[in-house]
Amino acid sequence: MVGRVEKYLLEKIEKEGTIHMTLVDPEKVTPSSASRISKDAEACDTAAIMVGGSTSVSFSHLDKVAKALKESVKIPVILFPNNITGITRHADAIWFMSLLNSADPYFLMGAQVLGAPIIKKFGLEPIPLGYVIVGEGGAVSIVGKAVPIPYNKPELAAAHALAAEYFGMRFVYLEAGSGVRNPVPADMVRAVKTVTDLPLIVGGGIRTGEQVKEIVKAGASIVVTGNVLEENKGKNKITELVDNMKAHKKRR
Repeated sequence: MVGRVEKYLLEKIEKEGTIHMTLVDPEKVTPSSASRISKDAEACDTAAIMVGGSTSVSFSHLDKVAKALKESVKIPVILFPNNITGITRHADAIWFMSLLNSADPYFLMGAQVLGAPIIKKFGLEPIPLGYVIVGEGGAVSIVGKAVPIPYNKPELAAAHALAAEYFGMRFVYLEAGSGVRNPVPADMVRAVKTVTDLPLIVGGGIRTGEQVKEIVKAGASIVVTGNVLEENKGKNKITELVDNMKAHKKRR
């Protein structure tokens, strides 16, 4: 069953073509700075706030950050967990994700089995997601024991996305890794969109408006940025990225 947050995302994608989401890493912010970033992002038309990072964070700090976010914005707050330690009741929804190219069954199914009862207890809306690490992969590749798909093998990314669709997942995420030098290449985005109509999320290493243009033109449904917003103090950078996204998304 499609829940309220997922319906909101799908309707927004249908209407706008591509939407932007802001990723907040709880390990890199205080509740007050997270509140500021989220308010700036909402003011610049980001569609939702994602909360998560590559490494563990204390439950209490995650609760405080997520609660501050929920109290600061009206747009959805969606958890983007690296493990069961990334779950808090102070959110609207959670990406219920499987790391499809992990070599460790724990990240394919184990963490999900442990997390499912917690998600139900907290009343979070689960949104099924196929998560695929590409390129450098960053810290998430190491933590998740992934075998990243090389940038010059877009057909492998497409095969993973198609598998996600056949598994019944409703979104696909191509992740280059937080803070990496190069984002997901446009050729890889196009390859995925040739085999599946699932909404495609692209994140990791996106720093400039030009990079956003290429990813949007290639067919991304959702563009996620995080580190670059913290590095550039938020609002001006969000405006640059979202404005470039809007300028090109309706030409597809």
